Amino acid sequence: MPTPAVSKSDPFIDHLLELLAPAAAGAPLKARRMFGGWGISWDGLSIGIVAEGRLYLKADVETRVALAEAGCEPFVYDAERKLMQMSYWTVPADAMDAPHLMTPWARKAIEAALRAANAKAAVKPAAKKAVAKKALAKKAPAKKRGAT
Repeated sequence: MPTPAVSKSDPFIDHLLELLAPAAAGAPLKARRMFGGWGISWDGLSIGIVAEGRLYLKADVETRVALAEAGCEPFVYDAERKLMQMSYWTVPADAMDAPHLMTPWARKAIEAALRAANAKAAVKPAAKKAVAKKALAKKAPAKKRGAT
């Protein structure tokens, strides 16, 4: 099992990293401060956030149903009097107590992060090709007036 990175200052974050470590499969698992909370990454991909003392793991269309059925809740924040929901959900309460209960949820978060990264990578080359084609499509020079 990989040794999780320690937060250097927060026992709760250290506990979370220990819970998530079995799912990391040897890849780097890190926590860093962000926006008044923490971001948790696996091999450079964001798999979770910690806000107001709660862990939220990355979710997508393939994992939201399982999370909702397990009684988990999405991360919601107030943006100028409008509630915004992010693609991060809490985990079942019992998963916070044992790595073997957290591992399936952490793996789902890693898989969701990988799917999101792969989707972004697939879009980038297509966007670059469109820009390149546009640059190549030059207008023909205008004809001079009065020339026959």
